[in-house]
Amino acid sequence: MSYILNIETATKNCSVALAKNGETILCKEIAEEGYSHAERLHVFIDEVCKESGISFQDLSAIAVSQGPGSYTGLRIGVSAAKGLCYALNIPLIAVDTLQVLASKATIAEGLIIPMLDARRMEVYSAIFDFKLVKQREVQAEVITENSFESITGTVYFVGDCSDKCKSVLTKSNFNFLEEVKYPSANEISALSFQKFQKEDFEDVAYFEPYYLKDFMITTSKQAG
Repeated sequence: MSYILNIETATKNCSVALAKNGETILCKEIAEEGYSHAERLHVFIDEVCKESGISFQDLSAIAVSQGPGSYTGLRIGVSAAKGLCYALNIPLIAVDTLQVLASKATIAEGLIIPMLDARRMEVYSAIFDFKLVKQREVQAEVITENSFESITGTVYFVGDCSDKCKSVLTKSNFNFLEEVKYPSANEISALSFQKFQKEDFEDVAYFEPYYLKDFMITTSKQAG
Protein backbone atom coordinates (compact mmCIF):
# COMPACT_ATOMS: atom_id res chain seq x y z
CA MET A 1 0.00 0.00 0.00
CA SER A 2 1.49 3.31 -1.09
CA TYR A 3 0.48 6.77 0.03
CA ILE A 4 1.93 9.57 -2.10
CA LEU A 5 1.56 13.30 -1.45
CA ASN A 6 1.30 15.16 -4.77
CA ILE A 7 2.15 18.86 -5.12
CA GLU A 8 1.30 21.12 -8.09
CA THR A 9 2.40 24.77 -8.00
CA ALA A 10 3.65 25.43 -11.54
CA THR A 11 0.78 27.80 -12.40
CA LYS A 12 -1.72 29.98 -10.55
CA ASN A 13 -3.27 26.79 -9.21
CA CYS A 14 -1.89 25.82 -5.81
CA SER A 15 -2.89 22.17 -5.53
CA VAL A 16 -2.18 19.26 -3.15
CA ALA A 17 -3.55 15.72 -3.41
CA LEU A 18 -3.08 12.69 -1.22
CA ALA A 19 -3.28 9.43 -3.15
CA LYS A 20 -3.43 5.76 -2.23
CA ASN A 21 -2.05 3.39 -4.87
CA GLY A 22 -2.48 6.03 -7.57
CA GLU A 23 -6.03 7.09 -6.69
CA THR A 24 -6.70 10.48 -5.14
CA ILE A 25 -8.17 10.33 -1.63
CA LEU A 26 -8.43 14.09 -1.15
CA CYS A 27 -7.40 17.12 -3.19
CA LYS A 28 -7.31 20.75 -2.08
CA GLU A 29 -6.58 23.55 -4.50
CA ILE A 30 -7.18 27.18 -5.30
CA ALA A 31 -6.28 29.30 -8.33
CA GLU A 32 -5.85 32.98 -7.55
CA GLU A 33 -4.44 35.86 -9.55
CA GLY A 34 -2.10 36.80 -6.72
CA TYR A 35 -0.21 33.47 -6.57
CA SER A 36 -0.97 32.59 -2.92
CA HIS A 37 1.22 29.48 -3.00
CA ALA A 38 3.53 30.56 -0.18
CA GLU A 39 0.55 31.03 2.15
CA ARG A 40 -1.60 28.12 1.00
CA LEU A 41 0.70 25.23 0.19
CA HIS A 42 1.69 24.07 3.66
CA VAL A 43 -1.85 24.61 4.93
CA PHE A 44 -3.17 22.34 2.17
CA ILE A 45 -0.50 19.72 2.91
CA ASP A 46 -1.47 19.62 6.58
CA GLU A 47 -5.20 19.58 5.80
CA VAL A 48 -5.19 16.73 3.27
CA CYS A 49 -3.19 14.52 5.63
CA LYS A 50 -5.22 15.31 8.75
CA GLU A 51 -8.60 15.04 7.01
CA SER A 52 -7.57 11.74 5.42
CA GLY A 53 -6.31 10.33 8.71
CA ILE A 54 -2.84 9.79 7.26
CA SER A 55 0.29 10.85 9.13
CA PHE A 56 3.45 12.07 7.44
CA GLN A 57 5.14 8.86 8.58
CA ASP A 58 2.62 6.89 6.49
CA LEU A 59 3.78 8.54 3.25
CA SER A 60 5.76 6.45 0.76
CA ALA A 61 6.93 9.33 -1.45
CA ILE A 62 6.43 12.98 -2.35
CA ALA A 63 5.62 13.91 -5.95
CA VAL A 64 5.96 17.38 -7.42
CA SER A 65 5.17 19.02 -10.73
CA GLN A 66 8.60 19.73 -12.24
CA GLY A 67 7.70 22.42 -14.79
CA PRO A 68 7.75 24.26 -17.03
CA GLY A 69 5.76 27.03 -15.43
CA SER A 70 6.02 29.93 -13.00
CA TYR A 71 9.53 30.34 -11.63
CA THR A 72 8.31 31.34 -8.18
CA GLY A 73 5.57 28.72 -8.09
CA LEU A 74 7.95 25.94 -9.06
CA ARG A 75 10.52 27.03 -6.46
CA ILE A 76 7.90 26.96 -3.72
CA GLY A 77 6.56 23.53 -4.67
CA VAL A 78 9.94 21.89 -5.18
CA SER A 79 11.37 23.36 -1.96
CA ALA A 80 8.43 22.01 0.03
CA ALA A 81 8.69 18.58 -1.62
CA LYS A 82 12.44 18.31 -1.04
CA GLY A 83 12.06 19.42 2.57
CA LEU A 84 9.49 16.71 3.24
CA CYS A 85 11.62 14.07 1.53
CA TYR A 86 14.63 15.01 3.64
CA ALA A 87 12.65 15.07 6.88
CA LEU A 88 10.84 11.78 6.23
CA ASN A 89 13.67 10.03 4.34
CA ILE A 90 11.37 9.07 1.46
CA PRO A 91 11.79 9.32 -2.34
CA LEU A 92 11.09 12.36 -4.51
CA ILE A 93 9.12 11.89 -7.74
CA ALA A 94 9.02 14.56 -10.47
CA VAL A 95 6.18 14.70 -12.98
CA ASP A 96 6.02 16.66 -16.26
CA THR A 97 3.67 19.63 -15.72
CA LEU A 98 2.39 19.58 -19.30
CA GLN A 99 1.63 15.86 -19.05
CA VAL A 100 -0.34 16.59 -15.87
CA LEU A 101 -2.31 19.24 -17.76
CA ALA A 102 -2.89 16.95 -20.74
CA SER A 103 -4.19 14.28 -18.36
CA LYS A 104 -7.19 16.48 -17.58
CA ALA A 105 -8.49 16.07 -21.16
CA THR A 106 -10.46 12.89 -21.83
CA ILE A 107 -10.61 12.21 -25.57
CA ALA A 108 -11.07 9.08 -27.68
CA GLU A 109 -8.83 10.10 -30.57
CA GLY A 110 -6.64 12.90 -31.84
CA LEU A 111 -3.88 14.89 -30.18
CA ILE A 112 -3.74 16.93 -27.00
CA ILE A 113 -1.58 20.05 -26.96
CA PRO A 114 -1.22 21.47 -23.45
CA MET A 115 -0.06 25.08 -23.42
CA LEU A 116 0.95 27.28 -20.50
CA ASP A 117 1.18 31.04 -20.82
CA ALA A 118 4.63 32.59 -21.01
CA ARG A 119 4.90 36.16 -22.34
CA ARG A 120 3.05 37.94 -25.11
CA MET A 121 2.30 35.22 -27.70
CA GLU A 122 4.81 32.77 -26.27
CA VAL A 123 3.73 29.51 -24.62
CA TYR A 124 5.24 26.37 -23.14
CA SER A 125 3.79 23.43 -25.03
CA ALA A 126 4.13 19.75 -25.84
CA ILE A 127 2.12 17.26 -27.90
CA PHE A 128 0.51 14.06 -26.59
CA ASP A 129 -1.70 11.48 -28.24
CA PHE A 130 -5.03 10.50 -26.69
CA LYS A 131 -3.24 7.80 -24.66
CA LEU A 132 -0.95 10.48 -23.18
CA VAL A 133 2.10 9.21 -25.05
CA LYS A 134 4.35 12.20 -25.78
CA GLN A 135 4.64 12.92 -29.51
CA ARG A 136 6.78 16.06 -29.23
CA GLU A 137 8.96 17.30 -26.41
CA VAL A 138 8.35 20.46 -24.43
CA GLN A 139 9.16 23.72 -26.19
CA ALA A 140 8.92 27.44 -25.58
CA GLU A 141 7.42 28.80 -28.78
CA VAL A 142 5.73 31.87 -30.20
CA ILE A 143 2.23 31.07 -31.45
CA THR A 144 1.36 32.29 -34.95
CA GLU A 145 -1.32 31.40 -37.47
CA ASN A 146 1.11 28.84 -38.88
CA SER A 147 1.68 26.99 -35.63
CA PHE A 148 0.84 23.28 -35.76
CA GLU A 149 -0.31 23.69 -39.39
CA SER A 150 1.21 20.34 -40.40
CA ILE A 151 -1.20 18.45 -38.12
CA THR A 152 -4.16 17.19 -40.11
CA GLY A 153 -5.97 15.23 -37.43
CA THR A 154 -8.12 16.57 -34.62
CA VAL A 155 -6.28 18.68 -32.05
CA TYR A 156 -7.43 19.63 -28.56
CA PHE A 157 -5.73 22.58 -26.91
CA VAL A 158 -5.79 22.83 -23.12
CA GLY A 159 -4.28 25.32 -20.70
CA ASP A 160 -4.46 28.97 -19.74
CA CYS A 161 -3.70 30.28 -23.24
CA SER A 162 -7.13 30.00 -24.85
CA ASP A 163 -7.90 33.71 -24.76
CA LYS A 164 -4.76 34.76 -26.59
CA CYS A 165 -4.43 31.76 -28.92
CA LYS A 166 -7.91 30.89 -30.19
CA SER A 167 -8.06 34.00 -32.40
CA VAL A 168 -4.82 32.87 -34.09
CA LEU A 169 -5.20 29.07 -34.17
CA THR A 170 -8.34 28.89 -36.29
CA LYS A 171 -7.99 25.74 -38.43
CA SER A 172 -11.14 23.63 -38.56
CA ASN A 173 -9.45 20.68 -36.84
CA PHE A 174 -8.40 22.82 -33.85
CA ASN A 175 -10.51 22.64 -30.69
CA PHE A 176 -10.08 24.51 -27.42
CA LEU A 177 -11.16 22.78 -24.22
CA GLU A 178 -11.45 26.02 -22.31
CA GLU A 179 -12.65 24.33 -19.11
CA VAL A 180 -9.23 22.64 -18.80
CA LYS A 181 -7.12 25.59 -17.69
CA TYR A 182 -4.59 24.60 -15.03
CA PRO A 183 -2.76 21.40 -14.08
CA SER A 184 -3.89 19.82 -10.81
CA ALA A 185 -2.34 17.53 -8.20
CA ASN A 186 -5.39 15.31 -8.71
CA GLU A 187 -3.96 14.17 -12.05
CA ILE A 188 -0.46 13.76 -10.62
CA SER A 189 -1.76 10.88 -8.48
CA ALA A 190 -1.85 8.27 -11.24
CA LEU A 191 1.33 9.53 -12.93
CA SER A 192 3.38 9.55 -9.73
CA PHE A 193 2.24 6.06 -8.78
CA GLN A 194 3.45 4.75 -12.14
CA LYS A 195 6.87 6.24 -11.44
CA PHE A 196 6.81 4.93 -7.86
CA GLN A 197 6.26 1.39 -9.08
CA LYS A 198 9.25 1.74 -11.42
CA GLU A 199 11.34 3.35 -8.66
CA ASP A 200 11.81 6.31 -10.99
CA PHE A 201 13.04 8.71 -8.30
CA GLU A 202 14.97 11.98 -8.30
CA ASP A 203 18.13 12.83 -6.40
CA VAL A 204 16.71 15.00 -3.63
CA ALA A 205 19.96 16.92 -3.16
CA TYR A 206 20.41 17.91 -6.79
CA PHE A 207 16.93 18.04 -8.29
CA GLU A 208 15.90 21.40 -9.76
CA PRO A 209 12.66 22.44 -11.46
CA TYR A 210 12.48 22.44 -15.26
CA TYR A 211 12.29 26.15 -16.02
CA LEU A 212 12.85 25.72 -19.77
CA LYS A 213 13.90 29.36 -20.11
CA ASP A 214 16.13 31.58 -18.03
CA PHE A 215 14.14 33.50 -15.46
CA MET A 216 13.70 37.14 -16.37
CA ILE A 217 13.79 39.45 -13.35
CA THR A 218 11.34 42.32 -13.68
CA THR A 219 10.73 45.30 -11.46
CA SER A 220 7.47 45.18 -9.54
CA LYS A 221 5.02 47.99 -10.27
CA GLN A 222 3.77 47.82 -6.69
CA ALA A 223 5.37 49.85 -3.97
CA GLY A 224 7.40 48.04 -1.35
